[in-house]
Amino acid sequence: MTTPLWPARRGLVLTTAIALTLAAPVAAQEAQEGFFQMLGRIILGTGTGRVAIDTPQAVTALGEEDLAIRQPKTLADVFKAIPGVQTAGASARMLGQALNIRGIGNAEQVASEERIKVTVDGAPKFFEAYRVGSFFSDLDLYKRVEVLRGPASSTLYGSGVIGGVIAFTTRDASDYLEDGESAALKFRLGTATNGDTTTGGVTFAQRAGNAEFLAALNRTRGDVMQDGSGDDILGTEHNATSGLVKGRLTFGNDGDQDLTLAYSRTETSLEDSPVTPTGGATIPVFGIADVASRDETLTLTWRNGFADSDLLDLTVQLSWTDTWLEKTNIRPGPGLFCAPGRSQVVCPSEYEYEAVALKIENKADLSSGAWANTLTLGLQLSEQDRSSASSVGEIGFHPQGTDRKLGLYALGEFVHDDRLTLIPGLRVDFGDRSGRNLPPSAEGGDTSDTAVSASFAAMYDLSDSLSVFGSLASTERMPTLDELYSSDPQVASLDLKKETARTIELGATWQREGVLAADDSLQMKLTGFHNAIDQMIVRNSTGVPGVDPYFINLRSAEIWGAELEASYDAERWFAGLAWSKVKSKDGTTGLQLSDTPAENVALTVGAKFPDRGLILGWRAQYFDGITNYTPGATEVNTSASGPAYDTHDLFVTWSPTEGALAGLELNLTVENVFDATYRNNLALDLAPGVNAKLSVGKSLTW
Repeated sequence: MTTPLWPARRGLVLTTAIALTLAAPVAAQEAQEGFFQMLGRIILGTGTGRVAIDTPQAVTALGEEDLAIRQPKTLADVFKAIPGVQTAGASARMLGQALNIRGIGNAEQVASEERIKVTVDGAPKFFEAYRVGSFFSDLDLYKRVEVLRGPASSTLYGSGVIGGVIAFTTRDASDYLEDGESAALKFRLGTATNGDTTTGGVTFAQRAGNAEFLAALNRTRGDVMQDGSGDDILGTEHNATSGLVKGRLTFGNDGDQDLTLAYSRTETSLEDSPVTPTGGATIPVFGIADVASRDETLTLTWRNGFADSDLLDLTVQLSWTDTWLEKTNIRPGPGLFCAPGRSQVVCPSEYEYEAVALKIENKADLSSGAWANTLTLGLQLSEQDRSSASSVGEIGFHPQGTDRKLGLYALGEFVHDDRLTLIPGLRVDFGDRSGRNLPPSAEGGDTSDTAVSASFAAMYDLSDSLSVFGSLASTERMPTLDELYSSDPQVASLDLKKETARTIELGATWQREGVLAADDSLQMKLTGFHNAIDQMIVRNSTGVPGVDPYFINLRSAEIWGAELEASYDAERWFAGLAWSKVKSKDGTTGLQLSDTPAENVALTVGAKFPDRGLILGWRAQYFDGITNYTPGATEVNTSASGPAYDTHDLFVTWSPTEGALAGLELNLTVENVFDATYRNNLALDLAPGVNAKLSVGKSLTW
């Protein structure tokens, strides 16, 4: 069914023609050297900043230009063509998506918040409500997203990290101001054809002496989107408002200190959304509702570089986060289905996660002779309080409670003669969890536990072009509040054991300049991994109501696979390749786990016209068919399986830097160009059909 989108296609052709015509007479912008070299970017979330290709871990960084091309409204938009990373749950709703890294994480699994850590400006974000989603902030607030795959990040972020880390960074005033400029004002307008979405935003940045300030306000609204067959995707009708206020003061000896305060807030509402925003087959069972969320993050960060001391480089951060979600106006009506127990999922309800965290970290330079050494020592305190309520009382499958943690960690980085890199790490987390307003089966279940994470990574440059790397990691994960205290229809799982994982990674990198031309470059990074998980905590989907625990320890599971990331960049051309293959096995049944993503490859090619400030590109993604299995179930989970499919996107960016149109930014992206009907195996509903997204921004500086 393509008829409803045909006018949009005609508009797209006209818009593209106008954009290309306008670009012709404008003065050139300088080519962005290495813009499409993902492996050449600095990774900040690994302790000491390192270039991605020189990091003994699978890592990817998306910058402001990448996000502008994607024009993301959902997490799925952000992580296109990033190997090993996908989303699960809803296909297109702004709420209702969860993260999956290397087969870890889904929208039904309440442990994802520990297996995959999400941070905003360094503040840990906690939200993983059952069948609700994971991340509720407006993606327009961010200038950078880092993806750190695998448990090598467990030292810095938490002992339970098996999948990896997603780190978001908000915009800064300095992103809009060049040297000598004191203020900037940027306006942005956008539209998308599928769902008739409109967006708008204004950002003000100011610099005065050693202080800078930024304020941003964004607004978006959209109607119901359609899949490739022309059918409505419920819950995509939305309204969202977001804002960011951020200030930084630099002072001290040679400017070695800075104090940064940042506050962001996003309010989102979905009309006629599935009661479970993750979607899929649950829609006709549970009905539809109006869903509203509010997400807030506040951070205060002080850094003292101690210019006179090599042993001190101290960062102290205090953060507060709060995520709230409410479901109301449930149809066909709570009077028909709403009742205590399992039926509470169709009752009007609200959920809230509030967390406070303190992090103190110091980096000491211990270099000597041919060795460049850095030792990072840190302490992290956090307290998460979660609450829930429904129109008929306590919600058994979303227990209330408090989770307190103290983490102590040490990470070393020892580099010999710029050829050999050794990175050992050790972390110990002490946790206390207590429930609140629990049913009799869960009362008296306060727990205290300890989890240890140890890792060792190494990288060696065999030549100027070829390097090899590997790592070993052992992690422990304490059960979450959900896993311990969830009940109805089963009983609380107070006897759960810690989940443990042993991981090995091996890889190689290759890079060379002057491959086809004097000024081009080619970079490649191949990583293989194997996770052996013992006592894996899973939902006991076949347990006897009122008798068996809600969660159980699976005896064992294995997850293994490989990733390839490659990019080619020249003055006029660029290309990128991302490939990921993940396999898994339930240690009891021998069948593949339900969270396993399909093998996929993404190919990006394009052309650059530096004299016109113009970039044209095409991206194709290919997904193989897959059949998965749910642990504890008696049959194949068809919702986690899917046939093969492919999608194709086009993008155009135009950014002149001289002439009357200097400061103009135009981004045109056409997703699913051929209007294919498909569903990713980790998603629970069909993906959107063809969608043309256009954004225009204009900056004024003085």
